[in-house]
Amino acid sequence: MEEVPAAEEISIGDNTNRRNIVRDLEGAGFSLDEFASLLSKYDYNFKPGDVVNGTVFALESKGAMIDIGAKTAAFMPMPEVSINRVEGLSDVLEPGEVREFFILSEENEDGQLTLSIRRIEYQRAWERVRQLQKEDATIYSEVFATNRGGALVRVEGLRGFIPGSHISTRKAKEELVSDFLPLKFLEVDEERNRLVLSHRRALVERKMNRLEVGEVVIGTVRGIKPYGAFIDIGGVSGLLHISEISHEHIETPHTVLNVNDQMKVMIIDLDAERGRISLSTKALEPEPGDMLTDPQKVFDKAEEMAARYKQMLLEQAEEGEELTMGVTFE
Repeated sequence: MEEVPAAEEISIGDNTNRRNIVRDLEGAGFSLDEFASLLSKYDYNFKPGDVVNGTVFALESKGAMIDIGAKTAAFMPMPEVSINRVEGLSDVLEPGEVREFFILSEENEDGQLTLSIRRIEYQRAWERVRQLQKEDATIYSEVFATNRGGALVRVEGLRGFIPGSHISTRKAKEELVSDFLPLKFLEVDEERNRLVLSHRRALVERKMNRLEVGEVVIGTVRGIKPYGAFIDIGGVSGLLHISEISHEHIETPHTVLNVNDQMKVMIIDLDAERGRISLSTKALEPEPGDMLTDPQKVFDKAEEMAARYKQMLLEQAEEGEELTMGVTFE
């Protein structure tokens, strides 16, 4: 027959008045020995990784004491109180509050478990950003620091990184701190703890919503590479590839363009998924080679040539539709 522990052997908890418990138990119609037997029968098997409900009953300088129904009060260290930076426990918790806690470790030598709220928030934050990425959502986040590679932000409490190549602004990187930027997700990898975002792609998408293929826009040359020129068209950058400058062969874009040149270009492709805008002056040439000999003529007749380009696209679309309608199936 199992031996019931004596009343003096029962651990009630560090912050519980033994006499009050004895009085309450006797008033309820059973003894302390019987209560010990019930504790043994219904003792929960808490293990790391479990999420349990608990009641906050004490806030201390280094953490909080939590009642989760174990024989000894559980402890939550200050660093585990939130995924966000907090000044004190009272910013997040208050005595008597009931909420969920994550069990971090096995019982220590005193029979005490270590708990965390931060771990629950961390798991839910990754679930949230995965959903936002799936929806291809645009989010806004504040830059809290910059480094040589880019800028740092927080998304749902997680640290995110914006590579320098995906920051689209005329400001110096250091001046971005405290700015709220529209962002798109590039990489969401919980296993590697990598959250990478793009400011450029968010701006391009916003701009793309107001642009269309065949439209003529005014831009400024911001950079020239061997393969083409980057043109600023109202806050976003489009690529004028070397093959799209003129019908005539060009050795290097530098022979035709200079940084800070203002010019008219036509949009020939909008790739929202990759955040790219492709431009052309070749399609605006009244005669092949005009961009080399008389660029102003090209700009003066840009709208007229663009209208012809749109008409050509429309005719090609209609022709393709007719061909599709003419297909018969055996």
